[in-house]
Amino acid sequence: MNPAYLAFAALGLIWGTNFMFMKWASVDISASQIVFLRVLFGFVPILAFALLTRALKWRHLKHAHHFFVMSLLATAVYYYAFAKGAALLLSSVAGMLSGAIPLFSFVCAWALLRQERPTGRMIAGILVGFAGVLMIAQPWNAHGAGINLLGVLYMVAGSLSVGCSFVYARRFLSGLDLSPLALSTWQIGFALVVLSCVTDFHGMTRVTGDTRAFAGLVLGLGLSGTGVAYILYYFIVGQLGALAASSVTYIPPVVALLMGLTIAHEPMRPLDLAAMAAILGGVYLLQSRRQAGAAQANFVSPRIGKAR
Repeated sequence: MNPAYLAFAALGLIWGTNFMFMKWASVDISASQIVFLRVLFGFVPILAFALLTRALKWRHLKHAHHFFVMSLLATAVYYYAFAKGAALLLSSVAGMLSGAIPLFSFVCAWALLRQERPTGRMIAGILVGFAGVLMIAQPWNAHGAGINLLGVLYMVAGSLSVGCSFVYARRFLSGLDLSPLALSTWQIGFALVVLSCVTDFHGMTRVTGDTRAFAGLVLGLGLSGTGVAYILYYFIVGQLGALAASSVTYIPPVVALLMGLTIAHEPMRPLDLAAMAAILGGVYLLQSRRQAGAAQANFVSPRIGKAR
């Protein structure tokens, strides 16, 4: 068996479990503290990998202003919004909403880059996908649905932040002599510096009192969910191409739902399954629009897929 397929399955599983780990950690520490520890423990393996492969060059620092913007959009703000959303929602619901990331990324790219005219298939994908988000949020029945609307808005904000980072990278970074591994290492490193300056560390050690939450935060969110996940993504792109790698976004919502049901014993509404099917169906319609040209992508970013 091609090891890339095993990496594909592992990556989907890793990303799908992130929401439960964030939920557990949110009981003891704040969202900003979760993000700081996640980035800290995720930076270690990706820095080691970048140094091992000699991906980092001192000349890259002339792009430090771009690294700073990406550290905010694609790491600090994105992770913070998702940590807040996971704290306010069931982990299964947060995971299902994360499946809409490609939808928000496309909308941001289309609105800000205007490089591609939407086809009927693309528009249908967007409408179907966002219909799934609305079925989960049910803003017209917020009290009766039992869904925290603020949590949904945080998940949307995180997805928009990732979408904007995709646009920024395409606009300012795609033409540079800079590998995705180098960009991600600088990006996470800059994010760690930013988070060190704005995080209130008071009470952060409380999470060590809960072995399950602490292990999930350090091993699940940090080492695996951030560091190892980036490395796996690069491997998949190199072996299978950007289009195949972007398809991994179908797995985390399903994993998050199953984990929420079996481990966290979270309730499931019948409408949730229909909503998840709509989100993933919308993403499929959107991502399948350019299969012939997808392999020609010249920039990739984890959790987004190829640049459009």
